[in-house]
Amino acid sequence: MKVLIVAAHPDDEILGCGGIAARHADDGDQVNIIILAEGVTSRKSDSDSTVNQQIRDLQESAKLAADILGCEPPEFVGLPDNRMDGLDLLDIVRSVEDFVHRIEPDLVYTHHASDINIDHRITHQAVVTACRPLPTSCVRAIYTFETVSSTEWGHSLSGIKFQPLIYIDITKQLPRKLKALGQYTSEMQPFPHARSFKAIEALATLRGSETGFEAAEAFGIVYDRRSQ
Repeated sequence: MKVLIVAAHPDDEILGCGGIAARHADDGDQVNIIILAEGVTSRKSDSDSTVNQQIRDLQESAKLAADILGCEPPEFVGLPDNRMDGLDLLDIVRSVEDFVHRIEPDLVYTHHASDINIDHRITHQAVVTACRPLPTSCVRAIYTFETVSSTEWGHSLSGIKFQPLIYIDITKQLPRKLKALGQYTSEMQPFPHARSFKAIEALATLRGSETGFEAAEAFGIVYDRRSQ
């Protein structure tokens, strides 16, 4: 099976579905990762050279993380961080469509529709548009992941809270997910921040306990045509 993960920023792909990405790789599936925005320029910085170095550092972190999980090297579109609402949605959709046509994934993972982060929401909209279930589409299913420090606050804007519809056991893969996140030294935070190792492991434990696993990742489902 071919799997495509479409994330807004570097580290979202690991936070949201690093465990299932590793599990797909363990099962022999091809896992591709597309990261749409550069993840840096919305932050204060001293100079253009500093920003450019931070972008390169994040991309290197993403490559190291993907290698740990057994995924293909990630590809970067380089859209402006936290400014995707200033772009034409059609252009973003076409970027995703280009990857879909080239990779021909069976299963796509992306952000939840009501994350508080604007780039997450637009990424979701672009993916759902690019992968709409036409008769000729290669995509058989779209699953949405939760991204700590964004998904849990999204319902304050939309009223729509992330509702897990499927839980997948990542007990064996959780150590690799945490190791992959360790490559993002600039992004991880000390506990009790939601983007801390302790909090992320706790969420995996909680999702596991909800379904009888030691650790799990939970997903929403946009559609799943694989059983039809």
